[in-house]
Amino acid sequence: MKNNTAQIDTILDRTRGERKHTISVLVANRPGALIRISLVFARRGYNIDSLVVSPSSNPEYSMMNIVASGDEKTLDQILKQLNKLIDVVHASDRTGEDIIQRELALIKIACTTPARSEILQLARALQCDIVDIGEAVITLEITGSSDEVDNVTRVLNSYEIIELVRTGKVLMVRGDQHTA
Repeated sequence: MKNNTAQIDTILDRTRGERKHTISVLVANRPGALIRISLVFARRGYNIDSLVVSPSSNPEYSMMNIVASGDEKTLDQILKQLNKLIDVVHASDRTGEDIIQRELALIKIACTTPARSEILQLARALQCDIVDIGEAVITLEITGSSDEVDNVTRVLNSYEIIELVRTGKVLMVRGDQHTA
């Protein structure tokens, strides 16, 4: 049921001219920077699907990777507003660019004794790391592109997924160009 709902949402987003955008933002490490940036999205009715904040190579700045859904025109306005914020050094849309991107997911699956070997074989075939095995559960880790994580989750949906936690997308521009 979850997969069908996600597919319907994707189709509706396309008909409304909406799609997912991957945005990188270099920000100064100041209190309140995250809320000011998220308010720019909220005021324009843009939904933030994932947000990852990490240190940059310079301790005075952090890198934000934001995946958000909405239309192109609104995104252009958001980028202009972000680049005007005092905390923002640079914000850019990386959608469609040749970037390196990864996401990590931890997936806890209910596991009866008869299904244990089947789930472990499937985990190996899906290139998941087994991070915990209990009497009634197995916890797997998958790292890859968002599509790869989505595909693994789809395959494992035939079992009882107790818990699923995803990091959100981290990204870096290929080559010698800086991401933000």
